[in-house]
Parts: sequence; structure tokens; C-alpha cells
Amino acid sequence: MPEKIIAACDGASKGNPGPAAWAWVIGRADGTLERWEAGPLGRATNNVAELTALERLLETLDPAAPAEIRMDSQYAMKAVTTWLPGWRRKGWKTAAGTPVANKDLVVRIDALLTGRDVDFVYTPAHRTGGDPLNDAADRAASHSARTQEPLGSDAGSALPDPEPASARVSAPRTPRARSSAPGGSTASGARRSRPSGGTLKAKFPGRCRCGRAYDKGESIAKNSEGWGHPTCV
Repeated sequence: MPEKIIAACDGASKGNPGPAAWAWVIGRADGTLERWEAGPLGRATNNVAELTALERLLETLDPAAPAEIRMDSQYAMKAVTTWLPGWRRKGWKTAAGTPVANKDLVVRIDALLTGRDVDFVYTPAHRTGGDPLNDAADRAASHSARTQEPLGSDAGSALPDPEPASARVSAPRTPRARSSAPGGSTASGARRSRPSGGTLKAKFPGRCRCGRAYDKGESIAKNSEGWGHPTCV
């Protein structure tokens, strides 16, 4: 049986939506990198970038080899492991009856996963002493999103240095008009109908508009695009 492949993937969007990119890395359990690649997506959301990163990684991996894929996106992971069977049964509609977002990418990933032995592992992002493969994928995706240039080990590129926290925060955007229709649950587990102006504890991990993740129990606040860090409101 082929040796198990250890890999990670990540997406980045500078504005969500904004300049975006995907990245994947292949390494060893100790965090040593063997190969990596990143590529620009133009203007896209963070969720599109995260799903594209997984798609590109699966296209690269040997389908006959078992793999462990580390990700910091709860959305992308749950989309293809938890929610997908229900979406398929409902004719690619959500529980609320609305069309599934990013359906084409989800369908493509579903096909790539068919018949494979893949374990998904959630790894919180931007942690001191965190997972080194996830950190490498994050650095590559963030650099490619900012520069809109492809890079990778096969091209002889050096892995980009970590970005300072200030560089990961998107510029302020003009708030969009909000619909008066009742909202559903966000990635944080909070309700969109909750009034803005204060903070609450996240019920689930999620990702802020700035592209950085937040953890369960962390203070979050309402912004024009959902929920995120209070400093990003």
C-alpha cells in the first residue's frame, strides 16, 4: 500500500471578495515541506479560494495513495464531508431551499474524492506553534493573493515570509445595503438577525472578513458582511 501523504491547503481573499489565491503544500508529519504551489484567482471570495485550494490539491495527489489533508476552513471541510450528501439529496438546495453556493467547485471536489482514502484534519490558523504545513499554505496563498502571481517549489520560488497581522486585514469597505429578510445562521453560529453594536462569544470557529480565522468562544462582532473580529468592524 502506498505511503500516506501529508498535505495542507488554504485560500486567501484580501477583502472577501477581493484579490484571492489558493495554495497547497505536501510534506511530512514533522512539518518538513516537500512540494508546494500557489496561484492567483483574480477577484473572489474566501470560500471560493478555500474550495479551489482543495480542488487543486486533490488534482495533484496520487488518487491511489491515502492522504491526510489539513485545513483551517470549517466551511470548505464541512461542505465536502458533512453537508454535501444532504445537498445532493435535496437537488443541490440548502436546508432553507436556496441554491448551494459554489456548487460547481463542490461537485468537482466530490468527484475527485470518490474512491479515495482521505482524512480531513482541522487546524486552527495563525497560532503560535501551530501546524507548520497549514502555516506554509497560508503564507503562500496570502502572498499570491496580494501579488496575483503564481509561485511554487517546482518554479524555484522561496516560501514567502509570514505577513504581519496588519497586512492580513482588508481595507475598510463601504457598507452594503442590508436586506430586511430574516437571515440564517452564519459560520460563527450566530444569527444574522441579531442587532449590531455589541460582541458575543462565537458558538463555532469561523473566518472574519479580513481572512483570519476566529475560534469557538472568541469574542466576535457584527460587520457589513457577517461576523468577525471586533477590530475589523
